[in-house]
Amino acid sequence: MRDYVILTDSCCDFSARMAEELELTVLPLSFTMEGREYFNYPDNRDIAPAEFYSKIRSGALGTTSAINVAAFQTAMEPLVEAGRDILCISFSSNLSTTYQSACIAAQEVQAAHPGCKILVADSRAASLGQGLLVYLAVQEKRKGRSLEELHSYVEEMRDHICHWFTVDDLNHLKRGGRVSAAAALFGTMLQMKPILHVDGEGRLIPVDKVRGRKASISALLEKMDELVEDPSVVFISHGDCGEEAAALGDAIRRKYPVERLEINYVGPVIGNHTGCGVLALFFVGKHK
Repeated sequence: MRDYVILTDSCCDFSARMAEELELTVLPLSFTMEGREYFNYPDNRDIAPAEFYSKIRSGALGTTSAINVAAFQTAMEPLVEAGRDILCISFSSNLSTTYQSACIAAQEVQAAHPGCKILVADSRAASLGQGLLVYLAVQEKRKGRSLEELHSYVEEMRDHICHWFTVDDLNHLKRGGRVSAAAALFGTMLQMKPILHVDGEGRLIPVDKVRGRKASISALLEKMDELVEDPSVVFISHGDCGEEAAALGDAIRRKYPVERLEINYVGPVIGNHTGCGVLALFFVGKHK
C-alpha cells in the first residue's frame, strides 16, 4: 500500500503547533484588507490574529479569496513525485470554491502522474469544525486505515461534526447577507444574539436568538447537552474573546470527560464575515 498524506486548507483554523503535531500540509486561503493581500498561514506569518481583529474593530473590511487550482497543483505535485498519494479535506463547498479547485487540481495532477491517487473530501465544515474532522481523520490514519477507507470515514464522520456558534455583532452578519438591515438594527438595540450552526450540507444557518451575551454562550452548552455523542475531543474557536472561550471550555470540562480540548482563534477568512466576539463550539454529536 502506497503511503499517503493528508492535505487541508487554512480554514481548519489550526495553530502551527497543531498542524505540525498532525503532520499536515495546510494551504492558506487569502484575504485583502486596506489594499494589502494577506495569506492565512497557521503560523500567522502575514498577520497576527490580534492585529486582524484590531483592524476589524476599527472598521476595516476585507475581501476573501478561495485557493485556486494552481496553488493546489503546486502543493500536490511534489508529494506525488515523491511517491505519496493524497487525501485532501477541504473547507465546505457551500461556503467557498476551494473544494472545486481541489477537485480540478486532483484530476489534472493524476492525469500528469499516472499511478498516483488523490481523493478529495468536502468537509462540509468550517473553522475548528473542519479542524476536528481533520484531527479525527489523522487519528484513524495512524491506526492503519487505507486512503480509500479514510476517505469513506471522513464522508461519514462529517455528518457528526457539530458546529454551534454565536456572534456579538449582528452588523457583520448583515454585511454578509445573513440577516437583514432591520433585523440587525433591532437586534442590536435589544441585545439579541443569534445562535447559528453549519448544517448537513455545510451551509451557515441561523437557528435561534437569545437576549444577551451570557445567554447566547449558555445556549452553546445546551446544544452540546442535547446532541453530544462523544465528548472526548472538543474544539472551541473565537474572534478575539479568549477569556469567554476559556470559560466555556472550563464549563465543558466540569461536565464531560474531555480528553482533549483545543482553543484557537477563528481565522481571518471566516472572522472577516463574523466579526469580533464570535464564539464557536465543535464536538462529535449524534448528527449535525
